[in-house]
Amino acid sequence: MGSPEPESPNLRWFGATDRGKVRSHNEDAFLCVQFDARELRYLGKTGEASTAQSDFVFAVSDGMGGALAGEFASKITVSKIAHLLPRSFKQSAAGLPEGFKDVLEELFAQIHRALLYLGASYEECSGMGATLSLCWFTPGWMRFAHIGDSRIYHLPAREGGIRQVSEDDTYVGWLYRKGEINERQAHTHPRRHILQKALGAGHQYVDPQVGAVAYEPGDQFLLCSDGVIDGLYDGNLLEFLRSPAPGSEADPAKRLVLEALERAARDNTTALVIEVY
Repeated sequence: MGSPEPESPNLRWFGATDRGKVRSHNEDAFLCVQFDARELRYLGKTGEASTAQSDFVFAVSDGMGGALAGEFASKITVSKIAHLLPRSFKQSAAGLPEGFKDVLEELFAQIHRALLYLGASYEECSGMGATLSLCWFTPGWMRFAHIGDSRIYHLPAREGGIRQVSEDDTYVGWLYRKGEINERQAHTHPRRHILQKALGAGHQYVDPQVGAVAYEPGDQFLLCSDGVIDGLYDGNLLEFLRSPAPGSEADPAKRLVLEALERAARDNTTALVIEVY
């Protein structure tokens, strides 16, 4: 007899968002969905499930634009994901390892076109745009796509530490990746929030970062808006996710949002934490 098939990993997720103490509206949005070839199911802010029979997508979007346009942009962005992804499941299930890149690039392109159309059609939506950080979980692999300055982090159990998977689409992010400034300088740079890439917002083309990360039980992933990063450094994120203080908030996403609000609180603040077990 051959060796038994390895068990598919389980996921546990936590989501939290807060408009902060300055903004009148929350322009962040996040999404948790489970889907297969037949149906899509919206998931609650917290939950757990096996990857054996379904794929899972988690996403964070930070909207931008005048009046309520930013709030509208992020909500459109996450709703488009839910409508477009189920069509692609058969590609994933058919075992086409490269298919995910085309699927995610087309998904981002369609959202981009929708935001541009609305921005051109309605005065109150002029200039609307959004960041998007998306993680697509299949057994053993997290496929991702990203544009803007929301972030995706991986906390591997085996190696320890924390690694930013996404690249900030800002001039300051570019300086940091080149080693010309350190993390503390990047946090306080006056141009840290000026985006070079986004969905919509008058950009002619969309060119998301797309990739894949292998995972195993014990790993954690974090998706967050820039409101979290305004308050917390990478070392803080690692500490609050891996070694929370006794008596602190049990929900890791709420814990990060509360800590970020305590230290900054100016921007909308959103965190999605996914644990593999």
